[in-house]
Amino acid sequence: MTKLSIVIPAYNEEKRIQETLDSYIDFFQKVYKKDFEIIIVLNGCTDNTLFIVKKYAKKHDFIIYRDFKEAIKKGGAVIEGFKIAKGDYIGFVDADNSTLPNDFNDLAIKMKESNFDVVVASRWLKDSIVETKQPLLKRIGSRGFNLLVNLLFNLHIKDSQCGAKIFKRNVVKEIIPEIGIANWAFDVNLLFSAKRKGYNIIEIPTKWNAAEASHFNLFKAIPEMFLGLIRLRLLYSPLKLMIKIYDKLPEEIKIHHRL
Repeated sequence: MTKLSIVIPAYNEEKRIQETLDSYIDFFQKVYKKDFEIIIVLNGCTDNTLFIVKKYAKKHDFIIYRDFKEAIKKGGAVIEGFKIAKGDYIGFVDADNSTLPNDFNDLAIKMKESNFDVVVASRWLKDSIVETKQPLLKRIGSRGFNLLVNLLFNLHIKDSQCGAKIFKRNVVKEIIPEIGIANWAFDVNLLFSAKRKGYNIIEIPTKWNAAEASHFNLFKAIPEMFLGLIRLRLLYSPLKLMIKIYDKLPEEIKIHHRL
């Protein structure tokens, strides 16, 4: 069986995916030989990402891709990758190379050397290194979001949103049916589901370098993030029936589409 599956969700990444794939292929071929796979899941791309990914898939048999013409959001892309992953350890990482392959591999090493079921990369621990200084508003927004996460879900995680996480195979297969959020609260949904099942989660320091051409829009994201968390909290409460009724409403009368 494949030792490691790396899922990379991609939305219009023609400017960044090649550098990411080059670095990950070079590193993991040296460390894992052929005992790994990289699964790229294209999420409604309208640029040349598919063309680039196809070239890599033709050259390397450990490169697998799925192309979804309609946008399924980052969470949807990760879940689709999880469904076909064959690894003992299954993780995901952002397509912009903000987490370098050796730093991602640190998650796998930690998992192998410990009894933890989920390992999360964190930008906000004492020994973390953030090479690209974030704008003040973005830092405040990130810290505020994680404060709300811990108030609502009691995860004891300082950075739920860092785009590098790894899970044991049995964890992934058990929590996939519970994931009902595809947008900003997706990572929280993953972690909270794992916690509810009794799995052990650890957060470790990482080195992180934000890409220049980020798709992140703070002012658009804040209400989406907040509403997504509230929706997720309701899904795990006696009020979950309200969410199920809301989901069946016509799209044109909903407050927000697919939180």
